[in-house]
Amino acid sequence: MASTGVIMLLFLIVHMAGNLKIFFGPTDFNSYAAWLRTIGEPVLHETWYLWVQRVVLLACLVAHVTSAIQLTHRDIHARPQRYRSKRPWRATFATNTMRYGGAILALFVIWHILDLTVGAVNPRGEAGHPYENVVADFGVWWIALIYVVAMLALCLHIYHGFWSAAQTLGANNAARNVVFKTIATVLALAITVGFLSVPIAVMTGLVR
Repeated sequence: MASTGVIMLLFLIVHMAGNLKIFFGPTDFNSYAAWLRTIGEPVLHETWYLWVQRVVLLACLVAHVTSAIQLTHRDIHARPQRYRSKRPWRATFATNTMRYGGAILALFVIWHILDLTVGAVNPRGEAGHPYENVVADFGVWWIALIYVVAMLALCLHIYHGFWSAAQTLGANNAARNVVFKTIATVLALAITVGFLSVPIAVMTGLVR
């Protein structure tokens, strides 16, 4: 779970940075999207890199979700009988909502693919015009709301997930705990603000 989470986190950082190209206008954003289809040429044919990336991300997602289900199952069956008394522990909101946030994100990934990759549910859905498709998308309030809710869930997921991955992979300890908590907070906020800046810019007319 930790390893696949790190891989998907790296993808999110790059994906978010690429999305910010929209602030440079339709020509730059559409050119960037077209360039993504040619990565690896001439060694790779057109779109081969994207398909390799999609397969790797899908494998990571399946492994991540499977691990989550297995860990939940272990957690539930680790102690069949209840404790006589429970010691209160300080669980964060991010910790308590991790499973629900993961479910929201899994559904959002399906929506996102149908919306801006396939174009099946996009209000415009015109191939080769990603800038125009994004603007058409976030011009519809309820689509923008779906995106905002998913990004807030992502923020909590990254915050708790990064710190947990550091623990699992042995990078964190008591002495470095504050450092990794800070990195988790900065990463979660930076990625979330970066992603949310696009629908907000469209809704406010900054990007049109």
